[in-house]
Amino acid sequence: MTLTLTRSFQKPNPEPRVRAPKPAGATAMRLIVPLQGVVQGRGGLILGSLIPCALFYFLQLYLKRHRSPNSHSNPPSPSTSSPNLAEMTRTSSRSNLLSRGSIGPVRISSRAVPIAKPNDSPYYIGMDKASDDPYNRLSNPDGVIQLGLAENRLCFDLIEKWMLENLSASIMGRDGDLSISGIATYQPFDGTLELKLAMASFISRVMGEAALFEPSQMVLTAGATPAIETLCFCLADHGNAFLVPTPYYPGFDRDVKWRSGVELIPVHCRSTDNFMLSISALDQAFNQTRKRGTKIRGILLSNPANPVGNLLSREMLYDLLDFAREKNIHIISDEIFAGSLYGNEEFVSMAEVLDSEDFDKNRVHIVYGLSKDLSIPGFRVGMIYSFNEDVLTAARKLTRFSSISAPTQRLLVSMLSDTRFIEEYIEINKKRMQNMHDLFVAGLKELGIRCADSSGGLFCWADLSKFLPSYSEKGELELWDKLLNVAKINVTPGSACHCIEPGWFRCCFTTLVQEDIPVVMGRIRKVADTSASCS
Repeated sequence: MTLTLTRSFQKPNPEPRVRAPKPAGATAMRLIVPLQGVVQGRGGLILGSLIPCALFYFLQLYLKRHRSPNSHSNPPSPSTSSPNLAEMTRTSSRSNLLSRGSIGPVRISSRAVPIAKPNDSPYYIGMDKASDDPYNRLSNPDGVIQLGLAENRLCFDLIEKWMLENLSASIMGRDGDLSISGIATYQPFDGTLELKLAMASFISRVMGEAALFEPSQMVLTAGATPAIETLCFCLADHGNAFLVPTPYYPGFDRDVKWRSGVELIPVHCRSTDNFMLSISALDQAFNQTRKRGTKIRGILLSNPANPVGNLLSREMLYDLLDFAREKNIHIISDEIFAGSLYGNEEFVSMAEVLDSEDFDKNRVHIVYGLSKDLSIPGFRVGMIYSFNEDVLTAARKLTRFSSISAPTQRLLVSMLSDTRFIEEYIEINKKRMQNMHDLFVAGLKELGIRCADSSGGLFCWADLSKFLPSYSEKGELELWDKLLNVAKINVTPGSACHCIEPGWFRCCFTTLVQEDIPVVMGRIRKVADTSASCS
């Protein structure tokens, strides 16, 4: 108390002071500073709490009553007691929010941006063109003839006949009793055991019983494409690479790179060797890639080769296994055309070689599917066959993203188990492929176009370099453009397959019937004559 009184009755300083200009909020200070004595006096604790609150309340009340009528504050929300308020304009907060800087379009991930861009590969551009304007002898004779799609339509009549006779029984059961639990409920993502057993039997029959496949080492997928992608995901990290002999299937660039981020290193093969792979070319590509700091995790092979159609010999398979062991890398053997043979050359599966010799099986993985050999690409059935338990375990879990539907599996179990049908189909399909291949190659030969030696696949690898306006990739694409837009024939240029020699084109002949071959040759002749006159 003494200290309080002393401070309250101090004499003013007789010396004059120069008053500084009043800062903003000086009025508030004059209200609060004199309270210092009260706060420190009797009852200071209570008054010190109540008086500032009261002053703040009266200040807010004063400002509210003297607010300008043109205030931009938000109006009160309408109520039932004030009907006129319902007619007031809505708050401008949304427009104010939108005006706070520029708002662009919603973005997608950087991974999806390049995928969302228009097709830039001649392979896909040609496919789109043929799909938009498909040739038909009766309804659209001036349409684009599809020679760019590796699809076997030669035996659709056999598939159709079997479906008409067996579709209902294969799904409903022979006695007409629908087992809904086998169709509508969840099934194993990596394929049912029944289908794996049927697939093992079919593949062995297709490959001449030389190779045996164990169902326990199979992982079934919705087509061969997810099978390859899954293997790349399991075997390599983002930024790692696989060696791929050229020319190779253009779809690998998407199948391997898009989501796994694995790179493909072309191993260039030449026409002087009929585009056959050599160990020296593999070793050179391996060493050059390692020098650039890229880690090689494996070799991606196609046997029979796509697009050339040649086969890897047994000796080459031995050499490849030795090379993989020496470099400590994996081998993915894509054998999806194993049953699509029309020559006399022997096909040897990687599985057969592994069974015959003491190789490290953990580094070998085989891809197969029913799209080519059984002519049912729409069913979407592929397979991973591996001896590596870690790969199998991971692949089984990853098939939740690419599983085959239960009705499809049930239908295929019935079809593949029909031994009589399968044997008839394999025999007739081989004869029809052989006949169509011979007719197509003979037609090209009459035009002065030679093809690489081949024994399998749904295509031939044709040399049109003599018709190029210039011996270069640019000249090849100019010829491809004429074939597509003038002759209206979709073929795949070698540059899309990473072929190092200009002028080679893949022509798929199993999309045709015999009556189409003269039409195709006539259209090619027009472009060839035009190219000859220009040169």
